[in-house]
Amino acid sequence: MGKSEEFPELSDTNWLCDFAFAVDIFSHMNELNVKLQGKDQFAHDMYTNVRAFKSKLVLFSRQMSNKSFAHFPTLAVQKEAARNAKKYCKSLDDLHREFCRRFCDFEKIDKSLQLVSCPLSQDPESAPQELQLELIDLQSDSVSKEKFKSLKLNDFYASLNETAFPNLRRTAQKMLVLFGSTYVCEQTFSVMKINKAHHRS
Repeated sequence: MGKSEEFPELSDTNWLCDFAFAVDIFSHMNELNVKLQGKDQFAHDMYTNVRAFKSKLVLFSRQMSNKSFAHFPTLAVQKEAARNAKKYCKSLDDLHREFCRRFCDFEKIDKSLQLVSCPLSQDPESAPQELQLELIDLQSDSVSKEKFKSLKLNDFYASLNETAFPNLRRTAQKMLVLFGSTYVCEQTFSVMKINKAHHRS
């Protein structure tokens, strides 16, 4: 029995195109997944990667509508790729909408995330009033600038004087704890699985 008889899908050019599209788009999603993993991930860093992926989806859809498969190498070699391009555009648009829906809450706090992530480059006048004077003091302090370059974000804010920067510290604490326990939880469950497997063997 030949492969085409055992797996009739392999003779279906449309199925092969769908499969190739899935391979490529899951490859892109896996790249995003890897970027979102690991410790010391600040919420703004994670959301920046998500936002970049959303922009990539827009680019993919636009190029796909022009029958360009530059970022879909597996699909590009399929003979029926161009004929199915419109269907894949819809899939990409649907995926983009789903990402927008799932991460809509981050849009509301994006300015706060940016402020905490890059306080030295923020315009004090556009910041909340309670942070404006503290931002000016921070941006004028050469010692704080050096600390920001050399320390991790959470260590930097911990090093700020509580009396001089109470509101900045408070805002940073709120933002920094958004995903503070995620990595710890993942690591704990991984260790538990390893220990469970060890005891079974």
